[in-house]
Amino acid sequence: MIFEECTISDLEAIGALQPEGWPDIIPKFEEYIDQEFSFPIKVSIDNEIVGIGCAIVFKKTGWLAHIIVDSEQRNKGIGLAIVNYLLELHKANGVESSLLIATDLGAHVYKKVGFKTVSNYLFLKRESGIMKVNLESKKLIPYQEEHYPEILKLDYKITGEHRRPLLMKSLKDAVIFKEKDLIQGAFLPNLGEGLIIATTPEAGIELMKLKYSTVDKAVIPEENKIGLEFLLKNSFQLSPSKGQRMLLGNEVAWKADGYFGRIGGNFG
Repeated sequence: MIFEECTISDLEAIGALQPEGWPDIIPKFEEYIDQEFSFPIKVSIDNEIVGIGCAIVFKKTGWLAHIIVDSEQRNKGIGLAIVNYLLELHKANGVESSLLIATDLGAHVYKKVGFKTVSNYLFLKRESGIMKVNLESKKLIPYQEEHYPEILKLDYKITGEHRRPLLMKSLKDAVIFKEKDLIQGAFLPNLGEGLIIATTPEAGIELMKLKYSTVDKAVIPEENKIGLEFLLKNSFQLSPSKGQRMLLGNEVAWKADGYFGRIGGNFG
């Protein structure tokens, strides 16, 4: 097995590893290749790419993302080798807490190297119906540059991570929930699946009303009972599958009930 950094010229071969039911992986790897905080890698055997993955670094926390092995090459230890290689990249870059979202198929591989499940993400979908909502428009305002420091503080308070380089490119289209001169929530529609973070239930629900008036898929941590209740009341149905949030290393002081909409399986 040969491990190498992914390049633009690998994208066509990477596309051949597309898992069924996943969003298109090629745009994600284009982003990883372009981002300074992402380390996308490929594994080759006999000059053929048989596996891929990405290590993401946010100072002392990091994520493992898009770990995929060719369906014809599974059960040969390739997935485990990718995980260990990415963890070495984390270690080399000062990461003390490695995180990932595992499918049922991959969870056992991560447990082999010491990952533990710290939460579950619930998947919901609305099959039909239009959600009629009344928005507190006076409290929902478009993002302005002056909000930047507060947004970073809000994100750190909810996630326990320093994610400035990830957030920067998506802030211009953000919607803020502000009350009494305090930013209590933010919705970044163009960051992955549409991140919603909030420090109060009111902020979270108002931003959910905005997002899910047009979006029919939702993923939230199981700890967010208020968000789950809102979705179920508005024609969303739970999927039997879950995503396991797993951790290796130091605990991360995140607030699961402050996630009202995740970014994706690569960033939580």
